[in-house]
Amino acid sequence: MRIIITESYDELSKKAADIVASQLILKPKSVIGFATGGTPIGMYREIVKMFREGKFTFKDVITFNLDEYYGLDRENPQSYYFYMMEHLFKHVDIDKNNINIPNGRAEDIEKECIEYEEKIEKAGGIDLQILGIGKNGHIGFNEPDVKFEAKTHLVRLDEDTIKANSRFFNSIDEVPTKAISMGIKTIMHARKIVLLASGKQKAEIIEKMVNGPITPDVPASILQLHPDVTLILDKEAASQLNFK
Repeated sequence: MRIIITESYDELSKKAADIVASQLILKPKSVIGFATGGTPIGMYREIVKMFREGKFTFKDVITFNLDEYYGLDRENPQSYYFYMMEHLFKHVDIDKNNINIPNGRAEDIEKECIEYEEKIEKAGGIDLQILGIGKNGHIGFNEPDVKFEAKTHLVRLDEDTIKANSRFFNSIDEVPTKAISMGIKTIMHARKIVLLASGKQKAEIIEKMVNGPITPDVPASILQLHPDVTLILDKEAASQLNFK
């Protein structure tokens, strides 16, 4: 596990964007797994900036998002489809047919999850997966549990997650209580993983993820077993790490 500690959120965002850019330059037909939430926004801003400077193209890139709220239309401003369009996809030259985000309004959720896994497999697997981390240790929407969920599945969100995400909604009552998420096995099959974390509120869980036992109580702890993981942390998120 490689750990990069930055002085600021802006530096974190630039380093994350540089890794994505390097991936696209070295392999223009890359399969990229993208994340949503507050932390990656700066990274997307930097990616768009570099794209406009002509440093790479998204023409042949295939993308898979980690998750989507269950029950939200794609046109809903709080959906992750809307988020990705606003922060990245409408600003670059990606083929819209190569954008894959779970359908939160699918009538048959089990079928949607199976087909999402099949699409990832057909694409050849994920080359680079971007992750954030919840204060409870979730990656994607894989919440703390008694076991690791393997593949894409419907999950009931923890109260802590609902509360944390309520900042994006008018009230906590509007926050969906379920989501479709890639599973732990799917994430772990990515060839390279980059996890971003910013702020003091993430410091405790980062320490548990890095130095604690591997347990579904802290889903991100499974990343200790991945052969190519990079953590990009600002100094506040890294403040409780002990490197002894």
